[in-house]
Amino acid sequence: MYKDDDVQRIRDSFAHLHRRKAETGAIFYNRLFEIAPEVRPLFKGDIKAQGAKLMETLTVALATLNDREGLAILLRRLGRQHKGYGVKESHYDSVREALIWTLRTSLGDAFTPRVEQAWTRLYADIASIMIAASHED
Repeated sequence: MYKDDDVQRIRDSFAHLHRRKAETGAIFYNRLFEIAPEVRPLFKGDIKAQGAKLMETLTVALATLNDREGLAILLRRLGRQHKGYGVKESHYDSVREALIWTLRTSLGDAFTPRVEQAWTRLYADIASIMIAASHED
């Protein structure tokens, strides 16, 4: 699925973010709402709690990177749930942009081209599985 060094890059960079998970979640959502204000109404609850949920979901997803089927099960469930929340396929592009921006901003010089490439590839896989699940009946 992923090269071991890519998995390690992703996990190492996320560990840095996870140490500041509340701040990271806030940075991500602030950026998302800045670039895609139309998604703000989709979030009904406390955005701090949503940030914590995002970081926890990423933690679980990254723990299952070497378990392709386990990860796919999680992502299909999330894709169906997000459809129910009103998430559209076009929103995934905004999420990708906000995620990469958050990583670049938070990691600074540690956000190397190889780290960016690994995260971009991972997000493309995540989004494709979630989008496909959102089209299932």
